[in-house]
Amino acid sequence: MENNLRKPFFINDENVEQYAQQMASWIAGQVNAANRQGLVLGMSGGIDCSVVACLCHLANVDVHLIMMPYGSDMNNSKSHAHGMELIEKFNFPYHIFDIKPAVDALTINNEAYIAASSESNRVLSLANIRPRVRMTYLYQFAQLGSRFVIGTGNMAEATVGYFTKWGDGAYDLNPLAMVTKQEVYTLAKYLGVPESIQDKSPSAGLWEGQTDEEELGMSYAQIDAFILTGTSGEPAIDELIHRRQQQSAHKFAAIPTFKG
Repeated sequence: MENNLRKPFFINDENVEQYAQQMASWIAGQVNAANRQGLVLGMSGGIDCSVVACLCHLANVDVHLIMMPYGSDMNNSKSHAHGMELIEKFNFPYHIFDIKPAVDALTINNEAYIAASSESNRVLSLANIRPRVRMTYLYQFAQLGSRFVIGTGNMAEATVGYFTKWGDGAYDLNPLAMVTKQEVYTLAKYLGVPESIQDKSPSAGLWEGQTDEEELGMSYAQIDAFILTGTSGEPAIDELIHRRQQQSAHKFAAIPTFKG
């Protein structure tokens, strides 16, 4: 499969060992160059964070996995069990912080404000508090141990702006930024990510039963095709991708400042 100019490499079954080793070396180099003691990673039990955790393990970098449920949501979705399966397989140090008290304390409950908003804005405004609170926990934990926060967002998510600004979009380094979802699964298989994680539907865990592809209105395979060939294969999906790119442009742009 040919790449476009935005994608300088492609990971497949033949070269996955090479790229996994290169990515692990890059991670170790970033930590060592900044004289950090290691890394902190938010563990949701999903495929992306599991692959990054395994890359850190391959890099022989001290990484602490932080599970941050909102009450019982990780148990309800089996994300806790999946995360623990990975942790136990690779013997990762881990910590659990329930973010429910912090999220609930930060939620605006003024009926006038809520009534004046659209239903979609109400849902997303609440859902996006969670990744922003998780980011705060990660950065405090990282600073306590002189560590970096490592990101897990992949290229498919970035292409359609599918991340929370100042939430899961905040990190110090990210090995998956130029990696499509298809490549994530190739890495997962090579690195030994448990099959229970590889087989489940990707979810950002924004609310119970939420899945990425249902919320996006397109599949990751379609987004990957758009990245690699310039089209998803369906004009309506291409249009939706372009629309999402326009709507999320502010997430990538420098913050506007008045310069006189």
